[in-house]
Amino acid sequence: MSKPGDQRTLRGRVAVVGIGETDYYRHGASPDPEFKLALKAILAACKDAGLDPRDIDGFSSYSDDRNDASRLAAALGTHRLRTATMQWGGGGGGCCAAVANAAASIVAGLADCVVVFRALAQGQYGRFGQVSGVETISGEKAYLMPYGVLAPPQRFAMKVQRYMYEHGVSQDAQRAIALASYHHAQANPRAVMHGKPLDREKYDASRWIVEPFHLYDCCMENDGAAALVLVAEERAREFRQKPVFLLGAAIGSGHRSGAIPHNAPHYASAGFDTVAPDLYRMAGLGPCDVGTVQAYENFTGGVVMALAEHGFFEPEQANDFLTLENLIAPSGRLPLNTSGGNLAECYMHGFELVIEAVRQVRGTSTSQGRRNDVAMVIGGPMVTPASNLLLGSEAAL
Repeated sequence: MSKPGDQRTLRGRVAVVGIGETDYYRHGASPDPEFKLALKAILAACKDAGLDPRDIDGFSSYSDDRNDASRLAAALGTHRLRTATMQWGGGGGGCCAAVANAAASIVAGLADCVVVFRALAQGQYGRFGQVSGVETISGEKAYLMPYGVLAPPQRFAMKVQRYMYEHGVSQDAQRAIALASYHHAQANPRAVMHGKPLDREKYDASRWIVEPFHLYDCCMENDGAAALVLVAEERAREFRQKPVFLLGAAIGSGHRSGAIPHNAPHYASAGFDTVAPDLYRMAGLGPCDVGTVQAYENFTGGVVMALAEHGFFEPEQANDFLTLENLIAPSGRLPLNTSGGNLAECYMHGFELVIEAVRQVRGTSTSQGRRNDVAMVIGGPMVTPASNLLLGSEAAL
């Protein structure tokens, strides 16, 4: 007889049955307000699934998304709203956690059909994370802003610089990540940087934002929306598309990772040293089982750290592993950010990475990996809490 604890897993118990996106725009260029973008993406995901949007009974998002679940439910005409969750903190670190929270709601019986989404119209509301016009500061910013450390590139550069120094990581490793994202974007007509290739010379000639980040090491700022639909495993085959199953999910951070000011015991870290083992444990898989990775690049240095903390290579092996040839589909050892990622497809705070992982498992990506049975998503690094996902085909269960 099984014990209650034996069932404490999300593995194989929910499936993605629909995905949807709006057009992606440069920052401030969307012709639509943010709420309309959210609705467009949700309706596109429902159409992809062959689902009546009135059957949605839950919503999940992250990073203080402004589109209230009750307002979305009313606009969509849903029969009833049963759950609404918001992942606290971590900025884009919550892109995978929002999916996990939605899945947990379904497994717990709180809802049957949950939409996970992210929408941004920064021309309407201002640039996400902007620091101008701030009159009162607290927490970490109180230790940084008086000394001119204002923006995310400055804050995260210190962690990456420390990591590169400790492990002998070269600028070449970061360059390879940027080149891989831009390479994949050229095959993806949805990508904002489609038709704008990047090569080694252009990367090297680009201006420093803050060392060790060149311009092309930094994510874009964009408008748009993306959404997916989750249902319980037993309903997964009722819908139009091939179901993509949640194999594992993890959320959290290590001991005192949020210590201020920049005083965490494990300072030079992406924050996945405790989260990655939880993910693999739930999925019953390891790094060697992963076909493709969609890793959140707010800055390329965070990807270096996150991939190492997920066990794809030892930190001292980063320079050998992180080459363009190893990171591109279909032939690379670990195809990375196969839609273009935050650097070259769209910075939808990482949710476009989740959508691309679903495409990889479906076999419909514009840069399909050789193996598509298991796809990983790594949420925003160097934040707390962080989160990640493993998605897979029915054969991977």
